[in-house]
Amino acid sequence: MNHINQLLAQAQTAHDAADWSSLIQYLQQLISGADLEHPEIIKNREYLLKLTLSMLKMGDFQQRWEMTKILTHLGNIAIPPLIEILKDEDTEEELRWYAARSLGEFQHPDAIVALVELLKTDEDEELKAIATTALGQMGSVAISSLTQLLADPETRLLAVRSLCYISQTEIILPLLSVVQDPQAEIRTAAIEALSSFQDERVPLVLLNALDDLAAIVRRAAVVGLGFRPDLCQTLDLVTRLQPKLYDINLDVCCAAVVSLSRMGCDEAAKHLFDLLSSQIPIKLQLETIRALSWMETPSSLAYLQTIFHQSRLQTVWQEIVTVLGRVQKPQLTTLAAEILLQILRSPHPATKIANIKSAIALSLGQLGKIQAIQPLIWLLADSNASVRLHAIAALKNLDKEAAHQQLRQLAYNFALTPDLQQAIAIALEQW
Repeated sequence: MNHINQLLAQAQTAHDAADWSSLIQYLQQLISGADLEHPEIIKNREYLLKLTLSMLKMGDFQQRWEMTKILTHLGNIAIPPLIEILKDEDTEEELRWYAARSLGEFQHPDAIVALVELLKTDEDEELKAIATTALGQMGSVAISSLTQLLADPETRLLAVRSLCYISQTEIILPLLSVVQDPQAEIRTAAIEALSSFQDERVPLVLLNALDDLAAIVRRAAVVGLGFRPDLCQTLDLVTRLQPKLYDINLDVCCAAVVSLSRMGCDEAAKHLFDLLSSQIPIKLQLETIRALSWMETPSSLAYLQTIFHQSRLQTVWQEIVTVLGRVQKPQLTTLAAEILLQILRSPHPATKIANIKSAIALSLGQLGKIQAIQPLIWLLADSNASVRLHAIAALKNLDKEAAHQQLRQLAYNFALTPDLQQAIAIALEQW
């Protein structure tokens, strides 16, 4: 008891001296888990609340943040004064933010009512956003109140956003009631939240939304279906998603590219290849190249090789050789390396560009295939310093001993050009 009383006295002294840092420390000690149910603490809880609220009103940003944690530990006794702060429109705006955030920590009907009322009546959008998040954090206890807000067009969007924060199946039914709302933003928010549930009612909603008039809704539906490759055959998702590759909205097209790649089948890869073979914006080209590389199938890598030779854009060449170096499936890294080596040996215009050669060297180093050693050694004689540096770095990423041994052997091969002999000598010095 003496320890508690001493801390209480020290807290009061710190408060009177406006020593806020010390006050925070004393309050934190007083409400620590070991002492929270101590009779002296219970008896002085109102007093601790008074000190904490005083600190909340006068402290800086960090101090207020610490106070909100203390308020939560003090329990439901903190709810009425927090509601009072929240309702007072003349109170400093930041203080009301902290009150809203703190109320979200209490799963209590009074806190829910206060936050819901704020959503209905207050005009401060930032404060309402904080209240929305706070209600979402409350979980299932807030679902009933939020569902009631769906009936009012003025609060429907905020209610949907709050429900989206609650990852529980109870929110599915209320969200299903607004998937055809007149406001596109509400439809989008509902579809995005529903997409996280593997519920039999959701896929049909997403399929219907593919043809929504609003691009943001179509995109949300495309993204949601992309996370259901398990339904690819059942719902014929490749066929349903393919038209969205040519949507009038570029963001929808990009989302469709990613979602189709998630299906992981050759049919999806063929659709992506066909898209790349058509006239499309460079942003979509790059997105599709990345998507084909993520698929990591023999057909998707073969399509990348074909596109490399079809395209005339340096940006496309660079992206393809870069993503080939990121292939991770052990059974495909050899194929990826062979494609890069074929490019390097070919008379393709890209092999005359220093940035492309450097990217090929980097990718070969990442793939780590020993058959790349000798081609990388030839790059050591390149006229561009960056290419030479990338080649040395790549060689060190491969079988270091094998690469070093080949370099030593070639150092005595007088049939090599003087430039290559000199490059090998320099590489050995840097090894």
